[in-house]
Amino acid sequence: MLYMVYSEDVDNSLALRLTVRDQHIARLKELQNEGRLLVAGPCPAIDSEDPGDAGFTGSLIIAEFDSLVDAQAWADTDPYIGAGVYEKVIVKPYKKVLPA
Repeated sequence: MLYMVYSEDVDNSLALRLTVRDQHIARLKELQNEGRLLVAGPCPAIDSEDPGDAGFTGSLIIAEFDSLVDAQAWADTDPYIGAGVYEKVIVKPYKKVLPA
């Protein structure tokens, strides 16, 4: 089943993000290589695809896991959590309707 992982950053998280970004991306690439990643990306702090120093306010990941417990366990081990990037992480089941 698909699960949504929505994370909210602490204020001024850009420097923290950069310290472990490679590790964070490597985990997402694992999901992608396994065919389990639907979409992943950050939420810019300003209305721009490249927010520069404004940074990001959070992230959204939609991926396939065997259960909510597995999705939560995966989210809980994100390098951004250990680095103090994320203030809050919400994991919920997700049902894709469109595009079919």
